[in-house]
Amino acid sequence: MELREMRTFIAVVEAGGLSAAARRLHLSQPAVSQTVAALERELGVPLLVRGREGARATDAGMTLLAEARAVLARHDRAVAAVAGHAAPGGGLLRIGIPIELPDEVLLPAIAELARTCPGTTVRARHLSTADQHTALLAGELEMGLLRERPAGPALDAALVVEELLGVLLSARRTAELAAAEGQEAPGVRLDALAGLDWVGFPRSGSPAWYDEVTAVLRSHGLDLGPEGAHGQAGIPHVKFAAVGGGRAFALAPPEWSQPLPEFVRWSPLVGHPLVRRTWAAWPAEATRRDLGLLVTALGQHVLG
Repeated sequence: MELREMRTFIAVVEAGGLSAAARRLHLSQPAVSQTVAALERELGVPLLVRGREGARATDAGMTLLAEARAVLARHDRAVAAVAGHAAPGGGLLRIGIPIELPDEVLLPAIAELARTCPGTTVRARHLSTADQHTALLAGELEMGLLRERPAGPALDAALVVEELLGVLLSARRTAELAAAEGQEAPGVRLDALAGLDWVGFPRSGSPAWYDEVTAVLRSHGLDLGPEGAHGQAGIPHVKFAAVGGGRAFALAPPEWSQPLPEFVRWSPLVGHPLVRRTWAAWPAEATRRDLGLLVTALGQHVLG
């Protein structure tokens, strides 16, 4: 029985269901269900009673819950005790960052790190999620900021920001949509963008995030064109040029360090159907104190 399995089971019981636990753990519901089923096969007893209202622990499940909590508490105490002997860090800390990362996520964390670990130098590189994942596994980065949660035991991860994406349109197109809705454009419905080209990004850069975005767009009746060019679609000026003619739209977070030109407008999406999440990821065996402090300083933000 692995610690990951124990944490998953605890989340299911505390959340009262598989779906709620999956959202809490940022996993798919099938993955959570498979983990619980594997535990039940290993232990030879049913651990949950599943019903319309969710799931609750059986007597055996309550016993496992208590023991799992105790094991994880002892594990956390051991990690904290050993951390006192870990290398303090210092020197170079290499991190990967995606395009469009909000300034308020990373910059305050780096400033805090500079105060607490003045011997550490941070070197950041713009890389796609896929490239960051490869670099982390190859030992070329100490931390990455990924658009999807990495799978497998090699990397640990923590959610650091959730962005409620909006839409970039030409000023003319924005006014037309507002007039059609008969209101002062408090938001744009995704299905109102049907017939426009999406200024997308290549699937190879972040497959899971690409699949999530395209599934949502298609579910609202949008006919997607070709994938965006690698390394281009996320650049602000590329998006501005594409949407300025009024025949395309681009997705974008609510706040950019890059100001909008006068012929482009940003609007929220009605119902917030697209939430972009960014995780800090680092090698599971890492022991650097400055890396741990940076992850802690990143915290968690919801922007929108």
